[in-house]
This record gives sequence, structure tokens and C-alpha cells, in this order.
Amino acid sequence: MEKLEEQIRLEIMNEIDLSYDVSDEDILQLIKEKIIAKSKLVPVSLSQRQQIENHVFNSLRKLDVLEDLLADEEITEIIINGPDNIFIEKAGKVIHSNERFSSEEKLNDVIQSIVANTNKIVNESNPIVDTRLEDGSRVNIVLKPAAVDYSILSIRKFPKEQMTMDRLKSFGAIDNEQIKFLQRLVESGYNIFVSGGTGSGKTSFLNALGEFIPKDQRVITIEDAAELQLKNVDNLVRMEARSANLEGKNEITIRDLLKSSLRMRPDRIIVGECRGAEALEMLQAFNTGHDGSLSTGHSNSCKDMLSRLETMVLMGAEIPLPAIRQQIASGIDIIVQLGRLRDKSRKLIEISEVDGVVDGEIKLNQLYCFKEICEENGRIIGQWEKVGDLIHTEKLKASGKI
Repeated sequence: MEKLEEQIRLEIMNEIDLSYDVSDEDILQLIKEKIIAKSKLVPVSLSQRQQIENHVFNSLRKLDVLEDLLADEEITEIIINGPDNIFIEKAGKVIHSNERFSSEEKLNDVIQSIVANTNKIVNESNPIVDTRLEDGSRVNIVLKPAAVDYSILSIRKFPKEQMTMDRLKSFGAIDNEQIKFLQRLVESGYNIFVSGGTGSGKTSFLNALGEFIPKDQRVITIEDAAELQLKNVDNLVRMEARSANLEGKNEITIRDLLKSSLRMRPDRIIVGECRGAEALEMLQAFNTGHDGSLSTGHSNSCKDMLSRLETMVLMGAEIPLPAIRQQIASGIDIIVQLGRLRDKSRKLIEISEVDGVVDGEIKLNQLYCFKEICEENGRIIGQWEKVGDLIHTEKLKASGKI
């Protein structure tokens, strides 16, 4: 089958110039004619004909073997370690896929096609890039010389439907009490920072929080690669960072976008992810009257997230540590910690309130935490416990939520 597919693909490439405006219908018709001609020499079933038609068309006009993997809604992540080494994540388990690219050249062609759609550049001079697909799926690309053996492509797929709190609840990631509590906080304008490890569901959780933002507010989202899907917000401005061009110019950083956003009359600012020096601008935005702003960051706990924020601010400016801690304590009201447990499930682990600076240290007031009870058939069973009360209720009172 694979040899037959490759023969048909090569014959079509030799017969037509794909650089000209050849319609999809013409390509499909030519593929069908080739399959019929080949089937007279080699027996080919109807299902095999359809498979060959899809594979050859995808290799010529779309993203080759990626098309079938992207169409499979059970697959949440696609990891490509070279043309012959493709892994997929299903139900939290990473397995080896039977799919493969015909050559490394074809893999690189697909990579260039992906980055071209978002006006980004990836080559030997700029071998690492973060981008996205049309559906918002997150893409990371690493080429040689940064990748030693082959080009590396990682795709974190996003669900076709917008993530909501009800869906997260159906997955067992959160419970009713925490949903209602977070809804009151978002509606009242608390600044919330979502923390978690890789693959813990931070962006999905941010999307779900977005459904609680009042429709009459102006929201500006700022991201490295535009992934957020805030469909409930009418007055929405989406901004995306841009890498430098081949001459090393025209770069647009998250810091640049944050500075610009302050002049656009936002009610709320959402920073998709804080990774470095932009943390300073993010905190300044949180501290300049944009109540209800949101952001995410990588960390293993709420306390660790505070330390990481301190480090990120220091990457952007030489500011005394006490001043940084005061900025963090003033700007961030709530930290939500997400986690990926050993059974591969994603859950809300902790909700903590930032309770100011005491004796030079930022004090946290834990409100909710997830407690594991037992393990049944490989699944972790637990419940969320309320362990503290919100201290700073001024925003709740001002909005009439208390």
C-alpha cells in the first residue's frame, strides 16, 4: 500500500506543476484515475482506494500524515521525532503511531507550510519557533542544528468546542463549589493567576474562566501564539507576538504588546503565558486599574509560582526584591494551581489567596485543596476541601456578590 501511494504521488508530481493554480478537484480526479489504472494490475479494495486517495491528496495539498492525526479527536498531542518516529497521546497515554512521512524533506515541507500560515520563519539561523494551526492548536518546531538528528515537531491539540467549566466538571477536574466561587471572583474583578506544570491544562482553564467575564467589558488578550478562544466576549482584541525577521528586525515581544494594550482602554488584560521579563509589565497592568485580569505560568505549586514570578521580573529589570514582592502582592489576588496526577488526569489542585507581604515574605491564604482518598482501577479518587476563608472581600462587596 505504501509503495503504491508513493508511486501515485510521484507520478502526479511529475505530470503537473503544483506551483500553479491547480484546483483540489483536478488533483482528486487525477488521483482517482491513477488508482483505477493501478488497480487493474494490483487488486485494491474500495476501502484501500479511499485510503490511498486521502493519503496522496493530503501529501500533495495539506499536511500529509498529520491530517488524519489532527482529525482524530481522541488524540490530544502529536509528537514527531523525525519522519519515521511519530508518537501520539490518547487518553493520557503516549503510544507509537504507524504513520510516517515519506522522507525528511516532506516533513520539512510540512513544517514550512505550517509556519507560513502564521507569517513566521524557521530555518537554520532561527531553528526554534512556537506557532499555531488554524484551529488554535499549539505547535513547537525545532530544526537542525538545534535538533541533532531530525526536525522535531510537537502539536498540542485543542478541543473543537470551547472549554467550559461544565466540561471540566464532567472530566472530574473541578467541582461545583469551586466553579461558583471562581465565577464570583471573575465577575467581581479579582486578578487571577493560573499556575501548573506542562500539560496540566492551564490554557483550557483560562478559556473556561473567560466564560464568566461580563459581556459589556473590553478584553485584550496577549499571547506568543494566539490560542485562547474567548467566544463569550463581544469587545475582544487579540494580539500575538512576532519573531524577528531574517535581518533580526521587526520583532514584536509580549512586553511591547503589553505596553501598547494600556493605551487601548482595556477593562481586562489576559496574558496567555508569562515566561520571562514580560512579568514586570504584566504586574504593572494588573496594578493599574485593570481589575479582573488573568494570566498563566509554569510552576509546581502556588508558593513556587511566587518565586518564579520574582525571578522573571528580575530578568527584565533590576528592582529590589521587597519592591517586586509588593508588586506581586498588590497585583495578584488569587493563584489557582492545576496539576496532572499519576493517573494522567488533570485536576484543580489548590486555590490560594495572596494575602499581602508579612515580614518581607508574600503570605498565602489557602482556600481550597484537592485531597486524594484512594485509587480504583488505576483512577485517583478524591475530593476538594475548603480549608480557609477569603480575607480580602472588598471587590466582592463592591460588586454586590457578598
